[in-house]
Amino acid sequence: MSLLALTPIAQGARTEAFGEDFTMLQIIGLVVLGIILLIFLTVFLRFANLYVRSLFTGAGVGLFDMFAMSLRRVNPATIVNARVNLVQARITSVDKRDLEAHVLAGGNVDRVVRALIAADRAGIPLDFRVASSIDLAGRDVLEAVKTSVTPKVIDCPNPASGKSEIAAVAKDGIQVLAKARVTVRTNIARLVGGAGEETIIARVGEGIVSTIGSKASHKEVLENPDHISKTVLARGLDAGTAFEIVSIDIADVDIGINIGARLQADQAEADKRVAQANAEKRRAMAVSAEQEFKAHVMENRAAVVLAEAEVPKAMAEALRSGNLGVMDLYRLRNVDADTKMRSAIGGEGEKPQPGEGA
Repeated sequence: MSLLALTPIAQGARTEAFGEDFTMLQIIGLVVLGIILLIFLTVFLRFANLYVRSLFTGAGVGLFDMFAMSLRRVNPATIVNARVNLVQARITSVDKRDLEAHVLAGGNVDRVVRALIAADRAGIPLDFRVASSIDLAGRDVLEAVKTSVTPKVIDCPNPASGKSEIAAVAKDGIQVLAKARVTVRTNIARLVGGAGEETIIARVGEGIVSTIGSKASHKEVLENPDHISKTVLARGLDAGTAFEIVSIDIADVDIGINIGARLQADQAEADKRVAQANAEKRRAMAVSAEQEFKAHVMENRAAVVLAEAEVPKAMAEALRSGNLGVMDLYRLRNVDADTKMRSAIGGEGEKPQPGEGA
């Protein structure tokens, strides 16, 4: 009987305990639900404006997509604006994930989207992958599309380089100064990896110089300047560049200095200096030879003086040895004095040479 009596009591206690546990679960569930609702309201209030725009324009960017973008540190407004522009332009081939990936890669989504829209309106084939690669390569894809639609004019030479004209010399030696304007259109297919404007300017300048240099006279250049543009344009100078050359126009042709005459004058001046140097060399050699001859003359005269100095010694020796008498010495001196007198009279006071005398 006691067991039967206790059974309802135990059952009642168990029911009360289960009710308390159920109440706690309800409270916890309500708290969790409130937290979820609070987070949802926070996210909704934060992205409400963007979500409404995306919803009514059919951009296809959901509320949780925006929340996930914010977690990935991507500005949802950038993606939503890009998608809205693309959808309004009837371009549906670009997914929001592609746009988000381009932002994460450091690209400019706004310019890429504007370039896609401009290319689509102009009928230029351009997909998002090519446009994003051009943008990530550092090129202005929107400017490239604009240049592809409206050709760009490039001055050759570039005024920023400090030169206003290209100088070339014809075969007759006359310098010709030319200035060209190159009209180019962007080749989007070669924009990545293609050479820029500097290469176009350098190639056109080289072509102008070689074309003028091949002319026999500068008059041919002045008479038909269009021959220069036609010859240069036919060379295909836009190969390997990011542009397509539409036309090359010679804006101005002028005559410079006479390079041939200047070179001849410089050569004549150089020849003159060489001749003067050779003449100076020969003069110096002649002066040196003259000095050598004078030195030889002085040596010979010194030898004569030495020989004449031996005469008195020989006469003294002859006197001592008795081979010469005193009267013979007097007669020799008289003859010598008579000879000097006759020489002085015949030479009208000519001075005796050094070494002459008794």
